Amino acid sequence: MTSHVLSQLRSLEAESIHIIREVVAEMQRPVLLFSGGKDSIVMLHLAAKAFAPARIPFPIMHVDTGLNFQTVLDCRDRWVERLGVQLVVASVQDAIDRGLVKEEPNGSRNRIQTPVLLEAVEKHGFDAAFGGGRRDEEKARAKERVFSFRDDFGQWDPKNQRPEIWSLYNGRVHQGESIRVFPLSNWTELDIWSYIAAEDIDIPDLYLAREREVVDRGGMLFAVNEFTPLKEGETSERRSVRYRTVGDANLTAAVESDASTLTAIVEETAAVRITERGATRGDDKVSEAAMEDRKREGYF
Repeated sequence: MTSHVLSQLRSLEAESIHIIREVVAEMQRPVLLFSGGKDSIVMLHLAAKAFAPARIPFPIMHVDTGLNFQTVLDCRDRWVERLGVQLVVASVQDAIDRGLVKEEPNGSRNRIQTPVLLEAVEKHGFDAAFGGGRRDEEKARAKERVFSFRDDFGQWDPKNQRPEIWSLYNGRVHQGESIRVFPLSNWTELDIWSYIAAEDIDIPDLYLAREREVVDRGGMLFAVNEFTPLKEGETSERRSVRYRTVGDANLTAAVESDASTLTAIVEETAAVRITERGATRGDDKVSEAAMEDRKREGYF
């Protein structure tokens, strides 16, 4: 008898495509939140597969902090051109200039992304937003459902979530309410890299190990650039590093690595025992509940 058992990667792919199609079937105006990082790139790739040979039937939105690595923006623009999707840019810098938000003294713009995101969702009438969060990344994301209900203030209540028995998803919302959807919930970082390697997916070159100029700050290696110049008394050095996650250039650290190919990244990821956010995101070290606090306020 012929076996039709799917591999783990193809099972995850099928599940994610089912979720994406379910959202388009249930919701009126979905949008895909796209940062140019590996998870949102995989999610966009899956969306393209879900509706091929037709175009993706919803826009993508980038909440632009103004502190992005240029190579990430370049990769974002390549994907937009390749797939012919509509790109909506919600600018944090514009929100600062308008007085909607105020920049924090520590230089982080992550918390002030939330009002910018909520304003854009309301302005464009989006009732569902795809996010690339995975449960293995962080504690708050581990407790979130695939369909994450948000009230008319865009807020999330972790104690009041809808059941998802037999993978049945409830997308019913009232006026002003919305759903955040996480098609990659059941993926791990290793799954993401294995899939990128298997599909040969275009990613920013920051993810590949190169010799880069970095400065050691509290045990974290930050690339020296326009957003993270050397402070008085600091010295930089050239090291072979890569990025496991991509966020704002002033708060995202690199890790020492020689993994300069996708195959090498897969092998390296299989051996690590700390999540990419825990290892490289300075903005998540504010408190143990930093991510959950932001998600309660409306962060994706």
